[in-house]
Amino acid sequence: MTTDRDQSELAHSIIESLLDHTRIVSDLIALMAQALDQDTTKALTQTPQWNAYLESRRKLEQTRDDVEKFVEDTKPSAPNASD
Repeated sequence: MTTDRDQSELAHSIIESLLDHTRIVSDLIALMAQALDQDTTKALTQTPQWNAYLESRRKLEQTRDDVEKFVEDTKPSAPNASD
């Protein structure tokens, strides 16, 4: 039987994997951008796509914080010694 805790752990694992993959892809994009010459980099960073990429990175950091809060909120409370 699957418990709420099992479901929470599974959800956390899935979300964490997606966040890790997205972070790795973002790092790769940043590395590739560094390999471009200055004129190309300047042109790239002035596009709506680059601005969307940067906004997405900011949201990703907030999402990571939200996932950690979710995990903490869904952890069962430790039983009291008096129980």
